[in-house]
Amino acid sequence: MNCIIIDDEEMARAIIAQMIENHNELTLVERFSNAIQAIKFLNQNEVDLIFLDIHMPDFTGFDFIQTLKNPPKIILVTSDKNFAIEAFEYDCIVDYLVKPITEDRFQKALQKATATVMSNSSKVATKQPVSEDTTKEFYVNIDRRLIKIEFESVKVVEAKGDYIHIKTDSKNYIVHSTLKKIEEKLPEHLFLKVHRSFIINTQKIIDIEDNSVLIGKEVVPVSRANRPELMKRLNLL
Repeated sequence: MNCIIIDDEEMARAIIAQMIENHNELTLVERFSNAIQAIKFLNQNEVDLIFLDIHMPDFTGFDFIQTLKNPPKIILVTSDKNFAIEAFEYDCIVDYLVKPITEDRFQKALQKATATVMSNSSKVATKQPVSEDTTKEFYVNIDRRLIKIEFESVKVVEAKGDYIHIKTDSKNYIVHSTLKKIEEKLPEHLFLKVHRSFIINTQKIIDIEDNSVLIGKEVVPVSRANRPELMKRLNLL
């Protein structure tokens, strides 16, 4: 099985790497000190197993898992016992190792991962046809007129009280509606709700820094809860 290590502690990465070398069924492809580097790698490469730390600066192990569309099997490696219940809410997590790790405990985790990977590889996936929505615009009622707005022209939608501000490449519109209602109209592959008051067109992003994105000249906040989904959408190099 091809595997990677994600842990911000150099010593922890070295210990896990040594344990991996003792098992011929494992091939260590790469090791990473932070989750962002790993996301970039996984956008271009596939692995069977990830040894993942939970506590990392800025981007936790759970944040990382939520960015993956089809996560491989994961063995959590952490010094904190308090996340065991939360960990097993994720189908991709096969075991939970508490530091310091013993060889016996590592072996048991590896057996679980091997059994799960082999079971999945023996299943034949049946793909269902996906219907494609070809709608390219929507209409808003402004001063008793129906105004057509192209989806691709919309940069940001902001909620302000009982109104929403629809900001496009050429003009802004104020409509009496809710963010939830317009979210249902917007195509998911283009738009993402990044904050309780903001929906953005992900193709209009110019820059991302900390917990905000730059779209045009506007800085839009990104909530911690929505950040993993945003990272999943990005085509990172």
